[in-house]
Amino acid sequence: MEQRRTRRFQLQLPLSVTRSGATTCRIGWPHENISSNGVLFTMEREPDLGGPIEYVITLTRDEAQVVNLRCMGKIVRAGRVNLGRDEALPAYQIAATLERYEFVRDH
Repeated sequence: MEQRRTRRFQLQLPLSVTRSGATTCRIGWPHENISSNGVLFTMEREPDLGGPIEYVITLTRDEAQVVNLRCMGKIVRAGRVNLGRDEALPAYQIAATLERYEFVRDH
């Protein structure tokens, strides 16, 4: 039985990713889980293992006041996964740390 240091929460919230020096790319599906130490999600681009990552999780869906959590960390694990789609369109499951964060409100 696998034991984790922190509890993971299975949330279905939108997530977008910006890697150091790259533009923001919208991920087509929500992340899989989150804990106080990091996040697990899937994206279509192969990441730089060990590289820095910045990602934004949208916490509210209320159009009147959007609250985002801007997170910085590094990619600690990545693996190719089969999502039942065309093999020519690969997907990668990414585990990233959550080292720093800040709340960002859209006005």
